[in-house]
Amino acid sequence: MSDRAFVPSQRDEWLEVDGLGGFASGTTLGLNTRRYHALLVAALAPPAARHVLVNDAAVWLDTPGGRLTLSSRHHEPDVAAPADLPPARFRREPWPRFERELGGLLFAQEIAMLHGAPLVVTSWIFERPMPGSRLCVRPLLTGRNFHALHQENPATELAASQLGRMQVFRPYRPLPAVLSLASGTFRRQPSWFRRVCYLRERERGFEPAEDLASPGVYVFDLSEPRADWVVAAENPETLALLAERSASEVAHEVRRREAERRRVFRSPLERAADQYVVRRGPGKTLIAGYPWFGDWGRDTFIALRGLCLATGRFRDAAAMLLAWAPAVSRGMLPNRFADDPEEPAEYNSVDAALWYVIAAVELIERDPELPATERAVLERAAREVVTHYQRGSRYGIRLDADGLLAAGAPGVQLTWMDAKVGERVITARSGKPVEIQALWLNALAALGRIGHPRTVWLERGLASFAARFDSGSGGLCDVVDVDHVPGTVDARVRPNQVLAVGGLPLALLPPARCRGVLDLVERELWTPIGLRSLAPREAGYAPRYVGGPAERDAVYHQGTVWPWLLGPFVEAWLRSRSGDANARSEARARFVEPWRQHLEVAGLGHVSEIADADAPHTPRGCPFQAWSVAELLRVELDVLGPG
Repeated sequence: MSDRAFVPSQRDEWLEVDGLGGFASGTTLGLNTRRYHALLVAALAPPAARHVLVNDAAVWLDTPGGRLTLSSRHHEPDVAAPADLPPARFRREPWPRFERELGGLLFAQEIAMLHGAPLVVTSWIFERPMPGSRLCVRPLLTGRNFHALHQENPATELAASQLGRMQVFRPYRPLPAVLSLASGTFRRQPSWFRRVCYLRERERGFEPAEDLASPGVYVFDLSEPRADWVVAAENPETLALLAERSASEVAHEVRRREAERRRVFRSPLERAADQYVVRRGPGKTLIAGYPWFGDWGRDTFIALRGLCLATGRFRDAAAMLLAWAPAVSRGMLPNRFADDPEEPAEYNSVDAALWYVIAAVELIERDPELPATERAVLERAAREVVTHYQRGSRYGIRLDADGLLAAGAPGVQLTWMDAKVGERVITARSGKPVEIQALWLNALAALGRIGHPRTVWLERGLASFAARFDSGSGGLCDVVDVDHVPGTVDARVRPNQVLAVGGLPLALLPPARCRGVLDLVERELWTPIGLRSLAPREAGYAPRYVGGPAERDAVYHQGTVWPWLLGPFVEAWLRSRSGDANARSEARARFVEPWRQHLEVAGLGHVSEIADADAPHTPRGCPFQAWSVAELLRVELDVLGPG
């Protein structure tokens, strides 16, 4: 993947991150198609309160033969403004690189973000000097929450002040200023770019247009074959880094530091995994997905096992688990921290805390150097989860007499199938969902392995599971005691059953029984990019994930493919066979190689959140998804191993 040149496309996307929750992103064609595509998105309260400070730049070449535009935009109502010289090739390693050709001259644009600071370097590199030509770069700014859009208004300040060699742009006073340093000359020319249209937003049923503000233009004399432009959100660190330095010196330093940091990763996939690891206060957390997700509890603890434990990043894993431990409340962990740090966390997940227990115990078992004080914190949090679930917690979460865990209350979506339209929960799954039993019994087994046994409840739960979840068609029921009515079942074919036989340390069924489940799942749900969330023969099956927000949310788990579920599926498939070298080789060829092909489309180097249920399984949703990448890593490193 490292030497791969991609054909530029407005569907394929690149990503750079700062390790704080901030990022830069766009398409490989150079056309911003989402409100989240921007050159500088800064997390003002890492990893939350993310704001778009620098959206883009209008870029052109003034040559003796005339003007050539290098940037592209779309304007409402339907006006395309394509580049005269679009990228001929795109490369994503070691950072995004757009390559163009002009009369036999190759030149490139590179974008690199500094890890640990909200700072981006953009460089234009020419094969040779171009005397008589000028590169012109007009910064386009907003200063808005990254979920919002910006409209022209009289409160926007377009003045530019000088601070040493830097220009300082401050469109809105409450927000950090944009520090801008360039190897060219700044000319103050305030202007507005109105009704810039983001095509993917329109496609997804959202308002697509906004207005961008520009304070002026940078002009670079191309008698030198390189032009550097640095933008950063103002803070003590970025001020110190930019003070008394030229743009070229800063650009060189950022490239040097980033090249050195990125070289330590053993593969491009592990470097992709690193992009989800971010700071939260003194600890660490995981971004669930770029560009719009924050750090979500369920996603963090599922993804942590592949992103950190499988890759040996034990200190990062410990930092995350320790950072979340104080948030345990009545045995529950938040599924989401609000983007606004002043808003309360959302305790609406039954499974997040169970995934936490499993991840915490796995860290304890794998890291021989885990300090005793940290181990004690993790054990205490894990015991608190299990104890409160046994006694009873919010939303009907409670241990039943059969040793299984019940959960569910009207109007609340507690499992990972958590879509909700208004007040209507699409897949409520109230009662005893199959994967919740797998997580609950694995949590009990995990505590037992580290000296806190719950043997009676574990044995009772395993016996009840084997007796109660057989669907009669070779697979497992999705929910029993539906809506807490004893004896009722939901036997629709869904992928949640795979977690009872794979993806977790303890399989709830013997190998022969696992094979029957896997055969059904493969026949009804498997696709090359993931597992369908509902079998095509079931009522309500949706072949495509399209339309506005309500339409898409209604089919989020009604057939839509989820790549992360391939991890549990592959592990279960191997368990149901011999698990020897031949079986691993077959699993690689049949399941993992098609999965890996997705790294070359959509979010390049990453795996998407979801895909259409029907072929060709078009990637949808978030293009850079943590648990999708994590499960691919976990399968390659932990499940399959070298080979």
